[in-house]
Amino acid sequence: MADSIIRGMHGCSQEDSYVRPDDPLVLEKLEWFQDQKLALMMHFGIYSQLGICESWPLSDGDSDWSRGGIDWEKDGDKFKQQYRDLNKSFNPVRLMPEKWADVAVRDGFKYLILTTKHHDGFCLFDTKYTDYKSTSPDCPFHTHKHADIVKSVFDEFRSRGLGIAAYFSKPDWHCPWYWAEGMEKPVACDRNPTYDPKKHPEIWEKFTQFTHNQMMELVRDYGPIDILWLDGGQVNPANGQDIRLSEFAAEARKIRPGLLFADRTVGGPNENYITPEQSVPTSPIRVPWESCVTIGSAFSYRFDERYKTPRELVNLLIDVVSRGGNLALNIAPQPDGNLPAAAVRAADGLGDWLHDNGEAIYGTRLAEPNESGKVAFTRKGDVYYALVRMPEGERLGKELFIPWTAEAGRLTLLGADAPLKFRREDGGLKVTIPEILVGHDPIAPAIRIEK
Repeated sequence: MADSIIRGMHGCSQEDSYVRPDDPLVLEKLEWFQDQKLALMMHFGIYSQLGICESWPLSDGDSDWSRGGIDWEKDGDKFKQQYRDLNKSFNPVRLMPEKWADVAVRDGFKYLILTTKHHDGFCLFDTKYTDYKSTSPDCPFHTHKHADIVKSVFDEFRSRGLGIAAYFSKPDWHCPWYWAEGMEKPVACDRNPTYDPKKHPEIWEKFTQFTHNQMMELVRDYGPIDILWLDGGQVNPANGQDIRLSEFAAEARKIRPGLLFADRTVGGPNENYITPEQSVPTSPIRVPWESCVTIGSAFSYRFDERYKTPRELVNLLIDVVSRGGNLALNIAPQPDGNLPAAAVRAADGLGDWLHDNGEAIYGTRLAEPNESGKVAFTRKGDVYYALVRMPEGERLGKELFIPWTAEAGRLTLLGADAPLKFRREDGGLKVTIPEILVGHDPIAPAIRIEK
């Protein structure tokens, strides 16, 4: 069962917790979402300056895994103050939204997921509800023309025809109504509030209103947006942290009809699609889903990062799409706002492949079968596609076996748009490779199969 396939995958709710929306506009938007297949995810914030894990080192309860890169300061309290003060040095003067959008369009990304606020509470938008933001006078970037980073980036990407998803952290570790002073637990004890919301409903209500106000700013003032991508699954009713998200969703959809909510790991009516993190299921998930995976090793910028190769990225995308999902590929900007050149080169390799073979990716749905061995399948209606994930160094011979047992009348090699000769053998089709391609080492040949 798919439930066993995704059980334990980080960031991934169980399929049996999925509630299919009944709003026809949300269902229509979900069809749009499932057509897109490839998102550019971007984690960017004050943490980028140090090349460390985003936000999590602030939580003492998460220090064992999140502070590995913090080698200059042993005192936890002093480090946390250094982190919080990073707003006073945040100045990404090389941030050029048009350059980010150039990469996205050139390399076949269809929608953007940008961190408007991570758990640390620092906002990349001009919120009216905190001064801990890129437009505040104590942040040197506030005089820059792109100081309202979210507005500049959303506007640029939207102008290029790309979809917009606003990443927003429900927990806010800078908000005095989440990590409140003088309560049952010390500030930063762990990732949860410092108090029991049931014992202090007046404080929790202030936090709920604060959260609603900021989310509404994004929906109302930074739209149109397609998706509100909500991180921080500990903020949920079952955990005693109810921010009345359904109430907010109803109000937000009055402004943005059909708006999708990705209330990660919570399940229920506000998780319109599920989101495995840094992992891909081994078999299909039969509800809408999106894997968020980094182009390097981490979501935030690392100075010594090793980036995936174009072949790794193509095979990753094929794995995700052939199992029914979307890929959100995270590229973290440098502290100066520019994109790492090595990451862009890797994305360009993926884009080159998509330029020739994107027909087998965009707008497709789960095929039956979805894969067999190194060959994966996708479909659009009655047209199917076979994508051959070739290992590094493997050369094309004169023939290629496709394990396709259903009807096949015409085969076409994408990219070259070349008709292929084939004959049926036990268990599939033996395809003759055009002479000009024999001996080549392509990343993943894609073949259209028509009846």
